[in-house]
This record gives sequence, C-alpha cells and structure tokens, in this order.
Amino acid sequence: MSRAGRRAAPAPPEASIPVVLYACVHNAGRSVAARVLTEHYARGRVQVRSAGSEPGTSVDPMVAAVLAERGLSTEAEVPTLLTGALVEDADVVVTMGCGETCPVLPGKRYLDWDVEDPAGGDLALVRCIVDEIDRRVRVLLGDLGAAVPADA
Repeated sequence: MSRAGRRAAPAPPEASIPVVLYACVHNAGRSVAARVLTEHYARGRVQVRSAGSEPGTSVDPMVAAVLAERGLSTEAEVPTLLTGALVEDADVVVTMGCGETCPVLPGKRYLDWDVEDPAGGDLALVRCIVDEIDRRVRVLLGDLGAAVPADA
C-alpha cells in the first residue's frame, strides 16, 4: 500500500495519557522549570501541570532566563494555587520543597525531589538547578513510557 493510502494510527485516548503535577512553594521556579521541560520533552505524551502551596506573583526571572537559553519560554506560566482537585486529577505528584502543605491522597504516585530553591540564586546556580530538574524529568518520562531521545 502506498504511503498516501496508509491510515495514521489513532491517537491514544486522552484518559490513557498520564498526568504529572509538579508542586513547590511559590510555583515560580522549580515546578515551573519542571513543567516547561516536561512539556517540551513529552510532546503531548504526558499532560503536565504545576502549582504552589503559596503561589508567587510571577515566574522567577533567573529561571525564565535559563529556560530561554534553551529556547523554552515561560511567558504563558502563571503561578497557580495547589489544590486538592489538582492532586486528584494527577497520576504522579512531584513535590519540591512544599513539605506538609502538599495534599496527600491515596492511590497517587508521589515523588519528592530534593532540589534547591533557585530564588535569589545567581545565573550559575540556577543553571545547575535547572540541569538537575532536567535530568530528573528525563528519568520520570522514561518511567512513564515517554522516554526522551538522547539527542533531545
């Protein structure tokens, strides 16, 4: 059969796409970086959300600068309040420093990433933090069956 005559495989039902929620305190640095990186690498194979237990007013400018160096934008990012409903809708909840304020619901997969808060850090420090988040995001996507090619 010619290429033109082939039918594209149907997209998987939306319900089968895992939902990952990244949570930190202000939803301005770590969780934003994780969300943006996951969205970039997953290319629709994972739904991604982020929120904070005490959301800030804007994205950390150093985190935005480091992501921009990688060609990734944070323009659409708005710090969002972490709610029980967001946790309920997630399959995987990744916490980064929100401690006891992150709701814990049964049946969810929880990961706690011990990643330094970039707030107030210089460019070199924030690059290191984003590199660490990038590494962890790639591992998580592999675990979810959405592995990132080595050259991505």
